[in-house]
Amino acid sequence: MTRELTHYVGGTHIAGTSQRFSDVFNPSTGVVQAKLPLASGQEVRAAIAVAQSAQEAWGTTNPQRRARILNKFVSLVYENMDELAALLTSEHGKTFPDSKGDIQRGLEVIEFCVAAPHMLKGEFSDSAGAGIDVHSMRQPLGVVAGITPFNFPAMIPLWKAGPAIASGNAYILKPSERDPSVPLRLAELFTEAGLPDGIFNVINGDKETVDALIEDPRVKAIGFVGSTPIAQSIYAAAAAHGKRAQCFGGAKNHLVIMPDADMDMVADALMGAGYGSAGERCMAISVAIPVGEATADALVAKLVERIGRLKIGDGMDENTDFGPVVAQSAKERIENYIQAGIDEGAELLVDGRGLEVPGHEGGFWVGPTLFDRVTENMKIYKEEIFGPVLCVLRAKDYEEALRLPSEHEFGNGVSIFTRDGDTARNFSSRVQVGMVGVNVPIPVPIAYYTFGGWKASGFGDLNQHGADGFRFYTKTKTVTTRWPSGIREGASFIMPAGS
Repeated sequence: MTRELTHYVGGTHIAGTSQRFSDVFNPSTGVVQAKLPLASGQEVRAAIAVAQSAQEAWGTTNPQRRARILNKFVSLVYENMDELAALLTSEHGKTFPDSKGDIQRGLEVIEFCVAAPHMLKGEFSDSAGAGIDVHSMRQPLGVVAGITPFNFPAMIPLWKAGPAIASGNAYILKPSERDPSVPLRLAELFTEAGLPDGIFNVINGDKETVDALIEDPRVKAIGFVGSTPIAQSIYAAAAAHGKRAQCFGGAKNHLVIMPDADMDMVADALMGAGYGSAGERCMAISVAIPVGEATADALVAKLVERIGRLKIGDGMDENTDFGPVVAQSAKERIENYIQAGIDEGAELLVDGRGLEVPGHEGGFWVGPTLFDRVTENMKIYKEEIFGPVLCVLRAKDYEEALRLPSEHEFGNGVSIFTRDGDTARNFSSRVQVGMVGVNVPIPVPIAYYTFGGWKASGFGDLNQHGADGFRFYTKTKTVTTRWPSGIREGASFIMPAGS
């Protein structure tokens, strides 16, 4: 039976009134399992009003009391982890253990945000001038919004909501239309944890919904994760409407393999980093760059052998390595890229098209695909495929391997595998990419560091989570104070200076 989903505003589920709906599929079967209401501008504006009304009291709540609610929320999510992970798998398609990892990485940021009393402390200077003290304070922005992608329906909403709420803001989430049920369930758990009504809201929708959030002056900041063209568009639109924005886009993450690397370690790393979650990760490795022909030949042989052992199937099957892609349109896009690679002359070693999974014939299946002898002018190298397609581009030497990720349009993540510390140190320092791994295939920073790419992978001055999360969702006020001591100096017409 097809469910009809809702919005979540003011601590309760709200039925949609726009009469516009989107289908939510089970990617493993291709069956529609829910109807999702798409909010009109009027519905968005009503939700903003609720959030604005709730925010004033929340913004003046002691940060330690806010932190206690976040602590309770973390406990509730752990108690409901299996339910949430199964729900996530049913709408996204990733494996059950991978869904748990999605939720866990989001919770780690919430756990970091429990440190809000410390992170929100200002600075103080005694006697900055004669009898003058200066101090600063961090204050919430008000109502803020997040627009998040399908590939991490728990992690990225929590990455954004955690510091926003901990800082005293009211938060409106517009999740992906493809897997909205986990965000709605997280909203219920926030309410159960004691979060005041109206502080965490979920508005489902499409471009009309997003435009309403951007255009409304009551929304003070926008956080976005998705494709680069949309990230750039939202960043520009937010700026035009006087809002803060942090917008993260596409990626083409490289893994450089030096001749001294452990080839079995590299091949195992590329199985997970290239094909995990069907390649639908902004930090997936989609390009392997072995240095030297001998390195490339050895690596390719190991990759082909390991790909043959991968199991693709339903995400709830404990033997599955990765599941379907999220939608039929995604499958078609990925298969078009595979054909483009063939047409441009890349050597197709493993073809993932035409995969069938018994009992799940209607699912959106794309098998692991491997190209060798890719060149940097090919479409499959230049563009983000966002699927289980790994390209091997052979570099003649270290300098070429360093140049390729540094000159690529995207600058999200990159890794190098080597036993040589000097090479690793040189690479980490010189490569023009925002996040670097050394013998780590997916270099996603832990919660108390920040996450963000360079170049066309990120727009905005501040990254996600870590200290930047608190900086983004607060505004700094600086107060200069002097208490009269009975001495009157008369009028001064000289600019005050700290002398």
